[in-house]
Amino acid sequence: MPKTNVYNMEGKVVGEIELSESIFASTINEAAMHLVVRSYLAAQRQGTQSAKTRGEVRGGGRKIYRQKGTGNARHHGNRAPQFKHGGVVFAPKPRDYVIAVPKKVRRLAFKSAMTAKLNAGEIIVVDELALKEAKTKLMAKVLKDLQAERKALVVLPEKDENVVRATANLAEAKTSYVNTLNVYDILNAGKVILTKAAVASVEEVYA
Repeated sequence: MPKTNVYNMEGKVVGEIELSESIFASTINEAAMHLVVRSYLAAQRQGTQSAKTRGEVRGGGRKIYRQKGTGNARHHGNRAPQFKHGGVVFAPKPRDYVIAVPKKVRRLAFKSAMTAKLNAGEIIVVDELALKEAKTKLMAKVLKDLQAERKALVVLPEKDENVVRATANLAEAKTSYVNTLNVYDILNAGKVILTKAAVASVEEVYA
């Protein structure tokens, strides 16, 4: 079974923890991770864009001049795309960008992402993460001591108002809960910080 050090909030090693082999030592499937990340990013799109085609813009019902004899190109109405106030060619319409991904593939991608991060030495396990106050400087010091000042993802087992509020003002850090953790956030993070309780919750859900 894979093992990793356990740190305290001062960045000192205080022990070691065994990690689930099925999550942190699985076969890395890049195709699954790619599909899940595409699905996640696509789901962020609103899909509310809309424009009118030449058949939907107002006006243009009358033929602008006779068909033959003018020396000009043949036209019907003046709402064709080449005219001012005309419609849009292949106008975008509201649509759903969702990419459906099977549950097995999502789980495979999650395990692959966790394994990749552990192999890269970018997973940090802390014994606990408890702040006396919701102060940004306190959280900034914790991240500095853990050498995770850039793009840190702090994973909590449950809501902790002090940690969430203290992290909110840090541009290079964000928080997530075990039940909202996703592959994109894991791969996009420089370091993934989990409490021991969060590791237990992840293993309970995904092992």
